[in-house]
Amino acid sequence: MSVLQSLKSVDFYRKLKKDLQQELTEASLPGATLSVVATVVMLGLFIAEFNNYMTVTSESKVVLDHFESLSDDTLQVNFNVTFPHLKCDYASVDATNFMGTHDAGLSARVSKVRLDKDGAQLGKHEERTKPLQHALEEKHDGPETSIALTADSFEAHHHKHDVMVVNFYAPWCHWCKKLEPVWEKTAATLNQKYPGDERLKLAKVDCTAHASESLCIKNRVDAFPTILVFRKDDTGTSLHESYHGERSVPAITAWAENFLAQAKNQVPKTRVVDSDKDGVADSHHGVGCMVSGLLHVQRAPGMLVMQAVSDGHEFNWETMDVSHTVNHLSFGPFLSERAWTVLPPHIAAAVGSLDDQKFASDQHIPTTHEHYVKVVRHEVTPSTGKRDPVVAHGYVSHSNNIQKVGEVPTVRLNYDILPIIVQYSAKSQAFYHFITNLCAIIGGVFTVAGIAASLVDKGMASLQKKQELGKLG
Repeated sequence: MSVLQSLKSVDFYRKLKKDLQQELTEASLPGATLSVVATVVMLGLFIAEFNNYMTVTSESKVVLDHFESLSDDTLQVNFNVTFPHLKCDYASVDATNFMGTHDAGLSARVSKVRLDKDGAQLGKHEERTKPLQHALEEKHDGPETSIALTADSFEAHHHKHDVMVVNFYAPWCHWCKKLEPVWEKTAATLNQKYPGDERLKLAKVDCTAHASESLCIKNRVDAFPTILVFRKDDTGTSLHESYHGERSVPAITAWAENFLAQAKNQVPKTRVVDSDKDGVADSHHGVGCMVSGLLHVQRAPGMLVMQAVSDGHEFNWETMDVSHTVNHLSFGPFLSERAWTVLPPHIAAAVGSLDDQKFASDQHIPTTHEHYVKVVRHEVTPSTGKRDPVVAHGYVSHSNNIQKVGEVPTVRLNYDILPIIVQYSAKSQAFYHFITNLCAIIGGVFTVAGIAASLVDKGMASLQKKQELGKLG
């Protein structure tokens, strides 16, 4: 008991005995008014302090970027672009830097997916593993055996034969000239092997002739030669597979014989044919292409170039359409789900500024699309927890079209990686700081209100005393 009695001696909060409270304390109207005012002030300051505690403040600064190792000298570029009118056989991606060095990508992974007229995916495009083979000095001394078609005569022959294989060409085309004797000899070979058989015919269309120009435009023939397959039961929305195999009489003959087998219902109809069984389709369908990939480039101004390229075709640049949709474009490693939750909205939006934007070309004038991109590295430190900063590369972009006769239609993505880092940190008030401020508010307001009440009481007492002495009017 003596210990408890000793402990009571250090009580900071001694209080009056209950029987003495009424005698030693007295309530007053001014005191009650100040108490109400003090309570309201305390409540208001508490709300303001609580809002401040719940608010996350941000701080940003710009520092110079520097490389700690040689591996930091490269940056990953991620892209996914859809070309509705450019075939995967011709779609090419090239990288160059400001010094003019091509193939500046240290490593590259590019894939292509063939698309139909509506943009639906038809399947992955397999690149040729060897150069396109051409028959050497093939000659055909006999009469022309393939059918020469125009826009007016095309439909009649289309519905006359089960399958019609058409060579769209231009007389000025070097590759068309090399294919001409091969094509005629192939037509003669098929006629000899299958005399009187009208189910399969080889035909040709001169796209430079006025009578055939509309037919080539309708089928979007931009490359010469283009070999397309037309079937009797085609509808207006049918896809026509194109031939991309070896240009020799045996190869084209073997490929065409697949359609005779299809006409006899010996094999199911397919628009992807690998006649030489080398694992690469000799013909496939698709009018568009989705190009996606990943490049590692040096942290220096550079450019990605996307255009039509072929080692066996000449292109009609006046009708070439490189309209495209940038499905995705970003820089740096792909961000995790946790990283996206940490990034502030304005930085998250800058990571893919060009995403889902469409760019259309004029159908009658060669159009080149230029995209200019300024890339900035961001380091975002989360407001809670001791975690490593999230690294994201945002960018701003500007796009422009160049329409010029004789210009090769191209999509150029010019990027400039700025040598700076924007360090962004988010801070929230610590809980102990909130409690400290809360105690200061309660104690401070209570103390100030007590001082004010004391001054009011003294003033009232002084006035009352003067009144009693008769010093007031």
